[in-house]
Amino acid sequence: MLRNRTALVTGATGGIGEAFARAFATAGCNVVFNGFGDGAAIDKFKAELESHGGGVLYHAADNAKPAEITAMVEAARSRFGAIDIVVNNAVTRYFAPVEEFPAEKWDLALAVNLSAAFHTIRLTLPGMKQRNWGRIINMASIHATNVVPNRVDYVTTKHAIVGLTRSVALEVAPTGVTCNALSPGLVLTPNCERQIAQKVAEGKTREQAIKEMLDIRQPSRRMIMPAEVAQLGLFLCSDAAANINGADLPIDGGWAVQ
Repeated sequence: MLRNRTALVTGATGGIGEAFARAFATAGCNVVFNGFGDGAAIDKFKAELESHGGGVLYHAADNAKPAEITAMVEAARSRFGAIDIVVNNAVTRYFAPVEEFPAEKWDLALAVNLSAAFHTIRLTLPGMKQRNWGRIINMASIHATNVVPNRVDYVTTKHAIVGLTRSVALEVAPTGVTCNALSPGLVLTPNCERQIAQKVAEGKTREQAIKEMLDIRQPSRRMIMPAEVAQLGLFLCSDAAANINGADLPIDGGWAVQ
C-alpha cells in the first residue's frame, strides 16, 4: 500500500514516534526519522529500519529552530525526491503552575509542539499538492480536550495543534491530501515510564504504580501501546481513509467520554 512512499517522522527516537517509524518501514516506506538520543542507539534503530528494505535517513534537526527544520526537509528531498507523509510528533513538556512557569519553557513549547508542525507542513505541502497525494498526521493528546493543572504549555499547544489540523484540512479538502490529528490517552512511552519510576521510588510496586495511574484516567484500565497509535496513523495513510480529513481521533481507552 505504501511501498516507495517517503514518511518523515519527528521526535522518532523513542515512544510513539519510534513506533511510527517502525510501522512505516515495515509497510515498505522510505523513512526519515528525527530526534535526540544516544548515537549508538540511533545507529542501531536505523539499521533495524533498513532491514525492511526501504531507504532510511536520520536527521538531528532541533525542532525549536525553523532553519534546522528546513535543512531536514531539504535533506529528505535530496535523498528521496519527495515527502509523502509527515508525522508531527516532536514534543517538549514542563510541569509548573502558571505563575511559576519559566518564560523560556513556554517559548520552547510553542516552538517545538506547535510551530515545528506549521513549518514541516508549509515546507512539504506544496509537493503533496503537486502530486495530489499526501498525509499529514499531527500528534495532539487527550489534553487537547481534557484539561489538567500545572501543564499550561502542553495543554495549550495540544489545543492549538487541533486548530492547525482543522485549518490545513479545510485548505487541502479539494485535493488528494489529508490532515488529521491523533489524541492518545495514557501511552506507555519513556515519559510515562519516568512517571512510573517516580512512584516506584516512593515505595510502590510497578504494578501498583500503573494501576494508580490508570484508575484516575483511563476507563479501559489498560495502557495504550505506542504501536497501537502508529497503526491508527498507518490506517489514515490508506486509501480507505481518503475521506477522513480534519479529524481529531481519540485513542484513549474511553478517557474522553467518562
